[in-house]
Amino acid sequence: MAEKSKRNLDSTRNLLLQAAEKLMMNCNEASQVTSRAIAKESGVNLAMINYCFGSREGLLYEVFKKNLSDVQKNDAGFMKIMLSDISPKEKLAELHFKMMRLMIANFKISQAVTKFILFNRNEDFGMESLPFIAEHFKGRKSVEECKLIAFELTSLHELAVLRHETLKSSCDIDLTKDNTLKQYICQNVDRFLD
Repeated sequence: MAEKSKRNLDSTRNLLLQAAEKLMMNCNEASQVTSRAIAKESGVNLAMINYCFGSREGLLYEVFKKNLSDVQKNDAGFMKIMLSDISPKEKLAELHFKMMRLMIANFKISQAVTKFILFNRNEDFGMESLPFIAEHFKGRKSVEECKLIAFELTSLHELAVLRHETLKSSCDIDLTKDNTLKQYICQNVDRFLD
């Protein structure tokens, strides 16, 4: 019986994820993707959003994580860079470039989840950067100091995506252009890894 219940819960989670992703891709702004709209699209009881994901934002965050994971797994060029002999600092910049580019390309989802991520992240989230930071410092900084750098750098970049239109209008930094985005990231990585 427990096996059937788990399958039903997994099926419900998948229906909610698919509905939320579909609605996010077809909306004009994230606020249109309400819990009621997701429940209606999925054919699932509204209360199951909170039961399965804790909140609407938790559900949208799972959609974002799935998209990020899919891109990283299916991008052979990215994986080649991560496995290459370039410096840890360069790998860190490439990782953040890929993340920020995806977030900007899927801004509706990013906009809906970035505040949630910034305020609800656990100690593991955003730590993809940690191995590169630790390798760069080679013991000159403690693990805790490297975690703080990973947290600060990731948070700064998430906030920059959330406010990328303001950065463009007030600072003339257009993060939608790959060259500008790379330059912005490299400047920040240099600051944090000096």
